[in-house]
Amino acid sequence: MSDMIGSIIYTFSALFVILDPLLSVPIFTSMTKDQPASEINKQALIAVAVAGFLLYIFLFFNFFIFDILGITMPSFQVAGGILLFILGLQMALGLDIGRAKGPSQTVAGVVIGTPLLCGPGAITTVILLSEQYGILIPAIAITLSLIATWVILRFSSTIQLILGNTVTDIMARVLGMLVAAIAVKIISDGIFGFF
Repeated sequence: MSDMIGSIIYTFSALFVILDPLLSVPIFTSMTKDQPASEINKQALIAVAVAGFLLYIFLFFNFFIFDILGITMPSFQVAGGILLFILGLQMALGLDIGRAKGPSQTVAGVVIGTPLLCGPGAITTVILLSEQYGILIPAIAITLSLIATWVILRFSSTIQLILGNTVTDIMARVLGMLVAAIAVKIISDGIFGFF
């Protein structure tokens, strides 16, 4: 039982770091500025629903997709690790690689849901966690991560006010370094998997 709890905590932590909802706080706040609380709540729910749908699709059907495309797990680990490393660099250095700019407020939830929350890094992490832990533990971790993400987005304006831009930026950069470190481990595991 303690092993399962430890695995859930690890998978939740890995997913939460990759999803990085705090990074979305200033973007979500600016996109939903001057909107009523009901609309902010709706957009937060849309963001979580979009991210959750994609994460669960890749959790349950990843190997079916692999079989169709003829992809092996080691090759996916290396490719996914490279994408994660780029994501980590992006977060740590404050770069904007392939991000949508200037979306309207009406699509805030969709833009936050993907690619900001559920991008290549999150999808890669879910697939790799399912390879290591099966379906149940990552499914629980995804649910917990989505609940935490919804709470953060729902109260994003308050969080932004409390933390300020500087603290939010520092946290995003530290999380970026952690993502890059996770990516290096995934790449090395993939390379060893070839042999």
